[in-house]
Amino acid sequence: MGNGGAILIWCGLAGLLSGPAFAACSDSTLMLQTETGVTSRFTVEVADDGEERAQGLMHRARMPLAAGMLFVYDHPGRVSFWMENTLIPLDMLFADPTGRVLHVHENAVPLDRTPIRGGDNIKYVLEINGGLARRMGIGEGALIAHPAIDQTIAALPCTVE
Repeated sequence: MGNGGAILIWCGLAGLLSGPAFAACSDSTLMLQTETGVTSRFTVEVADDGEERAQGLMHRARMPLAAGMLFVYDHPGRVSFWMENTLIPLDMLFADPTGRVLHVHENAVPLDRTPIRGGDNIKYVLEINGGLARRMGIGEGALIAHPAIDQTIAALPCTVE
């Protein structure tokens, strides 16, 4: 595929996922802004207790393109994930208490038990379809907006629907 094909795919993804920079977010809607200012909307499930975080996205054969799961921890710290019983490749975005992405792990391998370390001071982890972060230009420094993030310190505050 030449550069024109890559641009066409990017435009298609941006058209599908992009929304206004300050759109409302809710428990099931998360906004993500890249360092270049592109803002995208994801429909998310929230895993904010031990049982939900342990289950994660295991045993799912597919996930819609603009969907994901937001893992919310009580306190920032060092987190590690693995892909046991997870059937689809995932990108993992590890974010600090303000919602700023500190580390991106791309294309985690389905069913692999190798630990995926997110680093220190992590309070949120967003899992999206594998390869999507690269295609959308999502990297370190991207900002996550969601009501689970303390809005008094959020790097990208959101209005709640």
